[in-house]
Amino acid sequence: MAKELVINTTSHETRVALLEGGHIAELYIERSRERGLVGNIYQGRVIRVLPGMQAAFVDIGLDKAAFLYVADVLDEMDAVAQFVEGGGPLVKESDNPEANPLPPIEDLLQEGQELLVQIAKEPLGTKGARITAHISLPGRHLVYMPTVDHIGISRRIENEEEKERLRSIVESIRPAGSGFIVRTAAEGKSEYDLLADMEFLIGLWEGISQRKEGKKAPALIHSDLDVTSKVLRDILTEEVDRIVVDKQEEYDKITRFIDTFMPKLKYAIELHGTDEPIFDAFGLEVEIARAIGRRVWLKCGGYIIIEQTEALTAVDVNTGRFVGKHNLEDTILKTNLEALREVAFQLRLRNIGGLIIIDFIDMEKEAHREKVHSALEEFLKYDKARTNILKISELGLVEMTRKRVRESIGRLLCEPCPYCEGKGYIKSRVTMAYEMFRELQRSISTLSGSKITLLVHPDVAALLCDEERAGIEELEERFNKKIQITARPGFHQEQFEILAG
Repeated sequence: MAKELVINTTSHETRVALLEGGHIAELYIERSRERGLVGNIYQGRVIRVLPGMQAAFVDIGLDKAAFLYVADVLDEMDAVAQFVEGGGPLVKESDNPEANPLPPIEDLLQEGQELLVQIAKEPLGTKGARITAHISLPGRHLVYMPTVDHIGISRRIENEEEKERLRSIVESIRPAGSGFIVRTAAEGKSEYDLLADMEFLIGLWEGISQRKEGKKAPALIHSDLDVTSKVLRDILTEEVDRIVVDKQEEYDKITRFIDTFMPKLKYAIELHGTDEPIFDAFGLEVEIARAIGRRVWLKCGGYIIIEQTEALTAVDVNTGRFVGKHNLEDTILKTNLEALREVAFQLRLRNIGGLIIIDFIDMEKEAHREKVHSALEEFLKYDKARTNILKISELGLVEMTRKRVRESIGRLLCEPCPYCEGKGYIKSRVTMAYEMFRELQRSISTLSGSKITLLVHPDVAALLCDEERAGIEELEERFNKKIQITARPGFHQEQFEILAG
């Protein structure tokens, strides 16, 4: 499958799109006013220890205190999570307390204590950043872990002989007591390539160690690469056919980066030379718009609904306009198979993480359920984020998890609607009319004078003066007061005021 990188750069924003087969598969966005924080290293100060959660809050200079689990404090191999391709900091995803008993966090940290930490997960929603004391510095071929004595190999390298070759090379050239993870990009690379990467990362760590001396917490010690350089480092492989960029400065920077870190690899780097915006030229703006929509249509006529909440994401599969050609079971199977391809694509594009529930259309045949489950696993193999999928339940539900590090595209590009306050709906005009009737009954007797003014949204005013006029007349007769309806264009549909006179 042909792969391309399309990079759009302005003074305020950089967008990097990975295209697979001409369609956007992954989107990375970085804004100058809110640069990504994952990978940044800080000198932090413990401000609160939580024995009940075996965690601590650490002040690193951000708006919200960062969160540090006990397993991410220990400088031990047992606390090092299995490396996930992508070069992110090491965090402990789960732990078996019986197999690996951990000391209480109150024995490891005290309020006011300073320590070097790295951001592992961006602040998400109302949560502060997730941090770890296990510093990891990703390079092109290796990830350096200065605090642990360990050698690991990326799970995406499947050849056992190649794994042993790489392990042997790293073992022979690494400094005693240091730790390294061999990345997928190192497959087939020589000792010279790995040594060059290792020396660069060790020098980077020495510079960080020197900068932290004399720094008073909270303080930023090291910033990770910008989004373009990070994408080039993490996902640029021989599979990428070309890179297209729309700014000369960015073109020059990319050329220097590749010459420095990937001199043996030759890429077709093109400068977009027309006045047409680069994302428009590749048809990406339309695909990004689909990525923040609630409903995604399938080619067969069915559709999926994607709803994100604080705790989980729900995906609902529907046949829509698709009626099939033969029988109901075949129609359902075809819709589910096309839907799961789109679901896998949307999860990756939207960068949706955490708990995900997929409600496929119910399938009576066990063979069909197995086929759908196997196909979903196959499509998720292209996703670099770690996923875990459970079998389809009797209700047709698939429960899965996807590793979450960055904010989803929807939350990055959008904000809650101020009109509906994020609910996604508002009270109907009829509901508001009846609420006003009840409020008038409660308060009309306390208002002086023979006339009452009701200020409402214009649409509600039209309803009250027409279809619901009988309700107003009933109140006027009951309380012997005139009720005047006044439309206020600036009012929210759920807003109204009752005034005397």
